Amino acid sequence: MTTPVKNTSTLQALPNLIFASRWLQLPLYLGLILAQGIYVFHFWVELVHLIEAAFGNTDALAALVKSIGYKESVDVGSLNETIIMLVVLALIDVVMISNLLIMVIVGGYETFVSRMNLESHPDQPEWLSHVNASVLKVKLATAIIGISSIHLLKTFINAANYEEKVLMWQTIIHVVFLLSAMAIALTDRLMSKPAGGDH
Repeated sequence: MTTPVKNTSTLQALPNLIFASRWLQLPLYLGLILAQGIYVFHFWVELVHLIEAAFGNTDALAALVKSIGYKESVDVGSLNETIIMLVVLALIDVVMISNLLIMVIVGGYETFVSRMNLESHPDQPEWLSHVNASVLKVKLATAIIGISSIHLLKTFINAANYEEKVLMWQTIIHVVFLLSAMAIALTDRLMSKPAGGDH
């Protein structure tokens, strides 16, 4: 009894189409690159305002005070240490979010869309050589904790201008982020552990 011959070309067409659908993610990564450009522009706007305020520009100082949420009941006449610290933390926050974007763009494209073949490139990130969905997930969770820490520090520095409820919820949310990252890292470690266990 002969078995019927399957039409392999028909069977392969659907898997090929499904696999090719990964390129639908390309516009998403291009959009993130544009978002990165907006962050760079925002960074330089804030930096220029800080420099101008340091030289006594009151309009630049007012823009800084408004952007960082420094809500004092009295008018801020000049740049002070607290405002400088809050602005610098805001700039660090932009840099950390920008780093997060790079990890998502580069790591996500490499993992889910197509290989970049950067092995011989001198600027290839060290983590990219062993990146996968699991490693990317842990790195993103760690980056989010760093961003949350900056936000929490900004809030604590300017705590007098926030309600106690806001301080409490920001702290709780940060702790939840921290516990989530620990859970993700632990799950990743357990899943990547050899079946035979350690010897």
